[in-house]
Amino acid sequence: MTDVPSPSGPTTGAVDVAPGLQRWRSHPVLLNVLVAAALFGSAILVWVVPRSIIAFMAFQASLLVIYLLPLDVRTKLAWAAVALGVLMPMLGTHNGYYMEVAIQVGIFVALALGLNIVVGLAGLLDLGYVAFYAVGAYLWAIFGSPQAAKFLPIEGVFPLPAPWFFAFLILGLAVGAITGILLGLPVLRLRGDYLAIVTLGFGEVVRVLANNLDKPWNITNGPKGITPISRPPLFFEPALSALGIDAPPSVLYPLLFYFMVLGIAAVVIVINRRLEGSHVGRAWEAIREDEVAAQAMGVPLVRMKLLAFAIGASFAGVMGVIFSAKQLFISPESFTFLESIGVLAMVILGGMGSIPGAIIGASAVTILNLQVLKGLSLWLNELRNSGLTVLGYNLADLPSQFEPAKYERMIFGMILILMMIYRPAGIFPARRRKLETYHRGEEPAA
Repeated sequence: MTDVPSPSGPTTGAVDVAPGLQRWRSHPVLLNVLVAAALFGSAILVWVVPRSIIAFMAFQASLLVIYLLPLDVRTKLAWAAVALGVLMPMLGTHNGYYMEVAIQVGIFVALALGLNIVVGLAGLLDLGYVAFYAVGAYLWAIFGSPQAAKFLPIEGVFPLPAPWFFAFLILGLAVGAITGILLGLPVLRLRGDYLAIVTLGFGEVVRVLANNLDKPWNITNGPKGITPISRPPLFFEPALSALGIDAPPSVLYPLLFYFMVLGIAAVVIVINRRLEGSHVGRAWEAIREDEVAAQAMGVPLVRMKLLAFAIGASFAGVMGVIFSAKQLFISPESFTFLESIGVLAMVILGGMGSIPGAIIGASAVTILNLQVLKGLSLWLNELRNSGLTVLGYNLADLPSQFEPAKYERMIFGMILILMMIYRPAGIFPARRRKLETYHRGEEPAA
């Protein structure tokens, strides 16, 4: 009889070290040398060849190496701090595009982790998650720009001074949570497809409201969007000047947004980890597995569902505030239904209920969208303009529609189909999901 892994361990989102790497646990020095070589080698390569997408992807892959190698937690955190706190800002100032990619990855990591609470842990299929993101974005966009003066009869107040941005981070958290509760109240008795349809409708209602609240009072400026939106103050600029570092705002603002996003994403990860192993997280998992049985065992369904909606929505609200300040312009087209599907795809791709899975899924989808597909499109355009002939075919005759970036959704769909066939639990599934897969006769994920 085949031994079955014991399910008695904690259902954390951590990924077990691959069996082939277990024997290296007794060689920590060698592992650290390997990490240093991968991390600093790829960083030097990016610095020497700043326009190489492959070099930057090698640097990103080195972060995955840090996670997968059998090092202790403190060592992994130390290496991650070096990579994300020192090397990434240096590379970002060398090439601003890489900093933009890092900021976008951080934003979507926080969004994926928020949705992972609702979908992955509590099992509540939410197709309108981008609505909470929009609420946070419009909250700061309205009051951090001259837009508020168009419907509030107060002169000389709007836009609010830049330091108010930090207060609106907290306000965005609270308003996002309240909006999540308002969504959760009418759908408490719904589940499955019915819940998905209602949340989809909620997301579209928020977008349509943003598109039409330009009359009779001009609150959102309708489809024209809101601009200019105030940015947070560069509070560290005097300290840099005292140290003799004179950098323009075009360099300092990306660094400010990067460290804000990095800090908030780290807090979100810690909150997720604490919730996952708490009685709240276990109540969510019980609701996900069998709602009737959970209620029979005394799990308060109403409170737990509303808490899941509120916490997940609050993360999106905070990131919405940062997004509007970073972009300087927002419109209803920034918060379409496809954005919700994109975040959901990140959670499914990484592994529902898994914190590392949500992080990897968000990173993979964002990098695929911002780097890989656009890089391939630019490369094909260069080949088309060069007039190069390959096997008798002139590349200048390539159709203009043949650009990978235009087929982003199709590629995502194909990836998800392949994942459902060959790795249905996701890239880095939660431990409970791996055990369930093993019990069904499939090979457990490494």
